Amino acid sequence: MEARFIHDGKAIDYTPTSDTRAGTVVVLGDRVGITKFDILADALGSLAVVGVFDFEKDNTVIPVYGRVYWNATAKKATVTATGNTLLGIALAAATATDAIVRVRLNS
Repeated sequence: MEARFIHDGKAIDYTPTSDTRAGTVVVLGDRVGITKFDILADALGSLAVVGVFDFEKDNTVIPVYGRVYWNATAKKATVTATGNTLLGIALAAATATDAIVRVRLNS
């Protein structure tokens, strides 16, 4: 056997060290996961690793289908790759004054 199916991979197990609210972006190496529900500290929960989410963004212009990154310090989406983690691609353009951007996660 070269491989064995476990599950569809739309969500993965996650156990935070502190209470984590729904909608929290969790950096996982060079990708991210999103908590869909509140997870208590040291309790098993899950992270969405695929899907479409709205993220608060910085004041950069984000083109439709452009790559979007997560600035973990500012807790905002950006087009700046350096020092940030890939979120995915924008499904709609966002102007500099838009507060959110819609992103297809990890694509």
